[in-house]
Amino acid sequence: MNRSAYGGPRLLLRRLREVIADPASARARLDKLVVMIAANMVAEVCSIYLLRMDGQLELFATEGLNRKHLHSIQMRSGQGLVGMVARTATPLNIANAQEHPNFLLFPELGEEIYNAFLGVPILRAGSTLGVLVIQNRAQRVYTPEEIETLEAIALVLSEAVAGNEFSQLARAGAPLAAKRPIHLNGTGFFDAIGLGHVVLHVPRVAIGQLVSADPAAELVRLEQALSDLQANIDSLLDHEDLERGEHREIMEAYRMFANDRRWAGRLREAVETGLTAEAAVEKVQSDMRARMQRAEDPYLRERLNDFDDLANRLMRQLVGDAAHRGDLPKDAIIVARNMGPAELLDYDRTKLRGLVLEEGSPTSHVSIVARALGIASVGMAANIVAQVEQGDAIIVDGSTGQVHIRPPANVEHSYAEKVRFRAKRLAHYNTLRDVEAKTKDGIAVSLFLNAGLIVDLPYLHETNADGIGLFRTELQFMVAAKFPRIAEQRALYEQVLQAADGKPVIFRSLDVGGDKILPYMRAETEENPALGWRAMRLTLDRPGLLKTQVRALLLASGDRPLHFMFPMITDISEITRGREIVRQECDFLKKHGHKIPSEIKIGAMVEVPAILWQLEELVQHVDFISVGSNDLLQFLFAADRTNTRLAGRYDPLSISPLRVLRRIAKVAGDANVPLTLCGEMASKPLEALAVLAIGYKRISIAPSAVGPVKAMLLSLDIAQASAFVDQLLARGEMQTSVREQLQNFAQQHSVALN
Repeated sequence: MNRSAYGGPRLLLRRLREVIADPASARARLDKLVVMIAANMVAEVCSIYLLRMDGQLELFATEGLNRKHLHSIQMRSGQGLVGMVARTATPLNIANAQEHPNFLLFPELGEEIYNAFLGVPILRAGSTLGVLVIQNRAQRVYTPEEIETLEAIALVLSEAVAGNEFSQLARAGAPLAAKRPIHLNGTGFFDAIGLGHVVLHVPRVAIGQLVSADPAAELVRLEQALSDLQANIDSLLDHEDLERGEHREIMEAYRMFANDRRWAGRLREAVETGLTAEAAVEKVQSDMRARMQRAEDPYLRERLNDFDDLANRLMRQLVGDAAHRGDLPKDAIIVARNMGPAELLDYDRTKLRGLVLEEGSPTSHVSIVARALGIASVGMAANIVAQVEQGDAIIVDGSTGQVHIRPPANVEHSYAEKVRFRAKRLAHYNTLRDVEAKTKDGIAVSLFLNAGLIVDLPYLHETNADGIGLFRTELQFMVAAKFPRIAEQRALYEQVLQAADGKPVIFRSLDVGGDKILPYMRAETEENPALGWRAMRLTLDRPGLLKTQVRALLLASGDRPLHFMFPMITDISEITRGREIVRQECDFLKKHGHKIPSEIKIGAMVEVPAILWQLEELVQHVDFISVGSNDLLQFLFAADRTNTRLAGRYDPLSISPLRVLRRIAKVAGDANVPLTLCGEMASKPLEALAVLAIGYKRISIAPSAVGPVKAMLLSLDIAQASAFVDQLLARGEMQTSVREQLQNFAQQHSVALN
């Protein structure tokens, strides 16, 4: 290719941008684009095919072929040479196209005289929007420089295609794939429906300029950004917390990718064609994403997130930290790969309508916070971050795990009807507010709420629950910019007790560590944080934390009763040490003339399997027991509850955990020690049925679960359910789950499950 004939790729890209920005009609601009590309690439044919929403590739513009057949030429993705490019998202360079087995001739176009074929995908965030083709009569293989130039042109075109500028030209008004609706199936975390607009938790960097004015200067910028990126990763590896273990291995792999010469080489080549450094990163990232998504090797697909992270880091090295979220829409649906609970709480809760994660699990702490906020939440929505743009319309169905991006009108109408139906169902649940929670055979059940935020407190009145069975005190610490002083802690606890208006509130002592990191405390790097230095282990090693919290609770309670429990109890000695700290603080306050609670009840959470073999001793040292089902189940199954690959692998309605839970209920019952099941397990009617059947009469659940669970237990005969579950648990054969049998029981006995 004679670059001097057109002044080089940079000048061509600049002229193309000018044509795209021209106020002329879409038809006129497309026609001018293909003429300009053909002339400057010294090609006899240049054609643009765009992908429609229905999966058909349609010829939108051509120079050199018969223009009378624009829009009538269509083919499926994968059909013909153009379809191959669209399906594989990789360039196709052939000296004699007609000899290729996938060649598809359209005689009406008059293309049988052309031999050389070069097609490149028009990509946006790894998704194919169309195909750009050049052809020549002479049999020749196009050079790498020509391929690189045509790919750069395709990047410039993608900006206009993604903006839907040419959609009105499509045959019969068929919408283009650039703005096509997308339907994803994830895992529902919270049974609610959110309709709103996408807010990316990590916003993409907006590229202000695609074409460079000075390629040499852009190369310098690129090299400096690459150098800074590599230095940052090196400094992370030099950190003392990464001396050994899995974390270091991950970062070593990260460094290997950052120093990959092929990646850097492709970035330089893109800049040399006339793109800015930022546009070069966007182009190479999109190319790699498209190819790795289609790779059959699972290892390569797993590495996609690493490359995406690197590209995003590099982009921010180039533009600085200019990217920001901007104003939050009134119907915000947060979309992220993953995030911590405190990050979600940073958003204006009055504007949050939903949360969608690529990762996560139903019992991860961010999912728990989403439920506390009452917003629809879905996890394990594969690749969603790359498929949405800021501000896209989106529907999140937390009951089915479905996510609809840019939904068509009929889907929006269907969900509007579903929202109305849910409103009627909620109205029915509201009629049960003052109905006593008692089963058909007259067994009273206490329904408590799980809480942790001030925003949770009105639910106590709205649901008429019996109290707060689990108040997660750590959330106050996680949302604060610095460690809450004793006065701040006391003020929160006083608000909680006042809102409870005499109903019991069970406060859990500070449970941080693992994935609940306080921003103002130095994080300890651990290979297995869920099994590490967290909860009671941390506060006993740092008794000042526990003493401050205990004193704040004692002061806030005044002469009211105080219920206080310790999490992650592994050994009886931890309870005795905790009780001693409470006694010391009581003595201190009495000595200085302060009121102390009229009654202090100390409890323990059963969530570490080791304590299961000390239950008979434990009940002699506590006033009540709470089962932390989230952690207990993950420890029983040895399955990290934040691991997306394991999130749906083990069913809590399996024989093993149900037998364990039944034994805890028996020991507590024999000792006449009050027992509550907390966590998320009992927040679903079917799981709550099983829990009640094995002996639990007190459960602490999400506020939104009170209506459905109460409706279930009002229709349940516990004696029948207990006999049925006892038979299931007595069976000797191995079963992974008894969910189906329980569902059949509920159906046969008209137990309300929804």
